[in-house]
Amino acid sequence: MTDPVAGLAAFLTETFGTTVRVTEVHVLSAGARRRNIAFTADIEGAGARRLVATLVPPAVQIISVDTEAAVRELARAHGVPVPEVVAVCGDLRAGEPFVISDHVNGETVPRKVLRLIEATGHSKTVARQWGRAMGRLHTIDPGEAPDTLPAAGADPAADTLRTAEQGVRTLLGERPVFAMALRWLERRQPAPPPRIALLHTDLRNGNIIVGADGLRAVLDWEGAQRFGDPMRDVAWSALRMWRFREDAQEFGGFADRATFVRGYESAGGEFDLDRFRWWKVMGTLAWGVGLASQAAAHLDGTVRDIVMAASGRRVSEIEWDLLMLIRPGAKA
Repeated sequence: MTDPVAGLAAFLTETFGTTVRVTEVHVLSAGARRRNIAFTADIEGAGARRLVATLVPPAVQIISVDTEAAVRELARAHGVPVPEVVAVCGDLRAGEPFVISDHVNGETVPRKVLRLIEATGHSKTVARQWGRAMGRLHTIDPGEAPDTLPAAGADPAADTLRTAEQGVRTLLGERPVFAMALRWLERRQPAPPPRIALLHTDLRNGNIIVGADGLRAVLDWEGAQRFGDPMRDVAWSALRMWRFREDAQEFGGFADRATFVRGYESAGGEFDLDRFRWWKVMGTLAWGVGLASQAAAHLDGTVRDIVMAASGRRVSEIEWDLLMLIRPGAKA
C-alpha cells in the first residue's frame, strides 16, 4: 500500500522546487467517501504552512481532481469562500489522486456546527453568509466553468424527473407514497429555468466550515455542475435530513428561510418559491431512491456496510417527509 505521507512530501518537494517535510498529520473526520488529511508542510526556506490533502479514490470520483480544482478556483475568484487550491495531483503517488488546499480552521461536523452557532448566537449571521455564498456562485457565468464539468440538460427538471421515475420503478415500486410524490412532481413540473447557473449540488450543513466569526468556507465540490437550475441548490440545502434533528430551522438546523434568502438575493441570486418547492420535493424523493439503492447494494452483496444496511429502514422517514411536503395545504 502506498504511504500517502511520503507521497505528499515527494509531490510537494517537486512542486515547490525545494525540500518539503510533511509533519503533524491528522486524518479529519469529515468526508464520507473521500479522505481528508490535514498536515503541516515544512517548506525549506519558506517556513511551515498548514494544508489539507483531499484524496479521491478512483472508484468514487465523479469529476477529475483537476476539474474540481478549477471549479473551486473559479468560485473563489468570484467571492465564494473556498479554501485556496495549492496543488493538484492526478496520479497515484499518494495512493489516490488528490487536491491540496490551504487549511481553514473551524467546525465541519454538523452537530458541532450547530453547537458552535448556538454558543456564539451567530445563526442569522451564518445564514446570511451562507446565502451570499450561494448567491455569488449562481451569478457566475456557467460558461466559464471547465468543459470537463458535467452539464445539466436543456430541461433540468424533466431530466431529473425521468431519472427519479426509473429509480422509483426499479427500487420502490411497491411504495405508494413515492408514486404519489411522482404524480405531484409530474403535475407541477416547471419549465426550463429562466436563468441557468453553476451549481455546487451539495451545499448543505456538513459541507461548510463555520468558526466563531461565522461561515469560513464551502467544501466538497466534486458534484459541481454547469447550466443547472439554481433552485436545485437552494432547495437541497433546506431538506430535513440536513437539519440534524433541529427541524424548526429549515436551512441546516440553524437558519430560517427568510434570512437565508436575504443573503442569497443580496449577492445577486433570484429566489423562485414555486421552483424551490418543486426541487425540495424532488430532492427528498431522490434521497429516498438513494437510500433504497444503498440498501439493495448491501442486500445483494455488492457492498457490505452496516451504514448502508440501515439505509433501507430510513426510507420510511423519507415517506413521511414527502407526505408532509405534498399534503394539501402544506406550506411551500
